[in-house]
Amino acid sequence: MIVGFTSGSFDMFHIGHLNLIRRARERCDKLIVGLNSDEFIYSYKHKYPIIPEADRKEILSACRYVDEVIIKDIPDCFGVWEKYRYDKLFIGSDYRGSKQYTELDTLLKQVNAEVVILPYTESISSSILRKKIDTT
Repeated sequence: MIVGFTSGSFDMFHIGHLNLIRRARERCDKLIVGLNSDEFIYSYKHKYPIIPEADRKEILSACRYVDEVIIKDIPDCFGVWEKYRYDKLFIGSDYRGSKQYTELDTLLKQVNAEVVILPYTESISSSILRKKIDTT
């Protein structure tokens, strides 16, 4: 069984989120989704998500492509690997070439896991939605 993992804030769930999750699930037998906690999001964005953590978790749990949702309150996806031992970490193509990608790729290769880059949906993001809401 191939276990996959992806994570994010998934605030204002939109087609970009669905695309990432669907594409990830097509490449594994079980998909675990790490949901960034409200406090973790605040720690790096200095603002809370619009949709509260409990609601975001329920939305993700209802998605047919998701097998398990965990609350993630650390930035380290390798720390998550140590607990869940996933085979594939799915990330968006917007992370390609970043320091985070390079470090994770190196660590995961050492434990026979891999980073899989999936296409980023450029036409939509929670930031784009926030701007649209703020200007209406």
